[in-house]
Amino acid sequence: MRKRTITLPWAAGYGLARTLLALGTLGTLAFSDSATLFREVATVGHYPLCRGVTGAGAFCLVPPDHFEVMRWICCVVLVIAASGWRPRFTAIPHAYVAFSVFTGISIPDGGDQITWILTLILVLVAIGDPRRWHWQPQPSEPTESTRPALALIGVSAITVARIQMAVVYFQSCVAKLPHAEWADGSALYYWINNYAFGAPDWLRPALNTVVDNPLGVAALTWGPLVLEIVLAAALLLPQKVRWALLPAGVLFHLGIAIVMGLWSFAFAMWAGLLLLLAPYGHDPRLTRLWRKRTQPAKPERPAVETPVSEPVQA
Repeated sequence: MRKRTITLPWAAGYGLARTLLALGTLGTLAFSDSATLFREVATVGHYPLCRGVTGAGAFCLVPPDHFEVMRWICCVVLVIAASGWRPRFTAIPHAYVAFSVFTGISIPDGGDQITWILTLILVLVAIGDPRRWHWQPQPSEPTESTRPALALIGVSAITVARIQMAVVYFQSCVAKLPHAEWADGSALYYWINNYAFGAPDWLRPALNTVVDNPLGVAALTWGPLVLEIVLAAALLLPQKVRWALLPAGVLFHLGIAIVMGLWSFAFAMWAGLLLLLAPYGHDPRLTRLWRKRTQPAKPERPAVETPVSEPVQA
C-alpha cells in the first residue's frame, strides 16, 4: 500500500482569516445606518434591488422599515463568526451575511466582493472543522471515518482561495499599466489630492511633501505595482519569501485604509493575504494561551498530516 498525506487545514491561521473577514463586514454594518447603506442610485434604482439571485439576500426578506432590525441581526451573526465559535455551524450564516451585504448595499466596494468570495470558499473548510472554537489547536489525527475526505476538501478550498488572491493581485497590477499616470509614476499625486477618495486633511500636508518630489511620487506609484505583481507570483516563491511578503502586504493595505478610508477592504485583503502566504495548517501561535488554559503541555506543533491509503498494483 502506498500512502498519500493530506495536511489538516483546521488551525488558528485560517480561523484568523475568518475573524478578519467577519470584522470587516461588521464594521460596515455597525458604523453605518440603514439610510446610508440603502439608497437610490441614479439610473439603477433603490437598493436593495432584489432582482434575480440578489433577491435571496437578507435585506430582501424584510420591508424597508425593518432594515435596522435586520442590520443588527446580521451584526450578531458576524460577532459570533468573528469569535470563532463552532465554525462548522457559523460558516454558512457568515457567508450568507457577506452575500447579503455585497448584493444589498448601494455602494459596495472591492472588499465586500472579496469578503463574499472568500467566506463562500471557506465554508468548504469549516464544514469539516470539528473544533468548538477556531482558535483551538488543530486535531493531530483523524477521529472520524470521513475526516480524510473533509481534509482534502478543506485543503482544496484553501488552494482555490490562494489562486483567487493571486489573480486579484495580478489583475490589480496589470489593469493599471495602460494608464499614463501609472506608467509615468504620477498617479499617487492625483489620488492623494483627490477630495472624494484622497488623503484626509490631517495627513495631506505630510504626504504632499513626498508626492511633490518627483522621486517620492514615483516610488509611491511604482512601489505598489511591484508589490502586487510579486504577491501575484507568491505561490511560486519559497515559504521564507512569502513570510517576508506578509508584513509588506499588511502595511500596504493599512496605508490604503488610512489614506482612502477603505477599512473593510483592508480587513478583507488581510484575510486574503493570510490564506495566500501562510502554509496549510498554519498556527500563528495564537493557541499558546489556549493550550495553557485547557490542556497539559504538548509539543508546540502537532502532527498535521493524515494518511490516505491508495492501492498500488503489483
